[in-house]
Amino acid sequence: MKKLFTILAIITSILATLFAVLPISNLAIIPAIAALIFGLWAFYLSKKTGEVKKIIQFTFLLTIVALSITIFKAVFTTTEVAETKVLDTKETQLEEEAIEELEGLDLESEEFEDIDIE
Repeated sequence: MKKLFTILAIITSILATLFAVLPISNLAIIPAIAALIFGLWAFYLSKKTGEVKKIIQFTFLLTIVALSITIFKAVFTTTEVAETKVLDTKETQLEEEAIEELEGLDLESEEFEDIDIE
């Protein structure tokens, strides 16, 4: 039972660390909490038997690092919404230029009747 909770704590703490460094860092909280719960349970079971492994302490450290990165990114990362008015005017300008280019072309169907396509 102790090995199961230790393995689950390791896996979820690694997953929390991976989520913390990715742009989806807000999702790192869920595996971090799970890693803390599994780690505490494994620590309790190993304390009961009298042998506390270093790997359990490592999972706590890894989980704390993941939570620290997540909190740092949540506090210091700001989401900025760009002004779309400039983009809209540029889009309409490009559309008008494309229409003018298409109107300037003299395409007659007679020119294409002489072409033999095979």
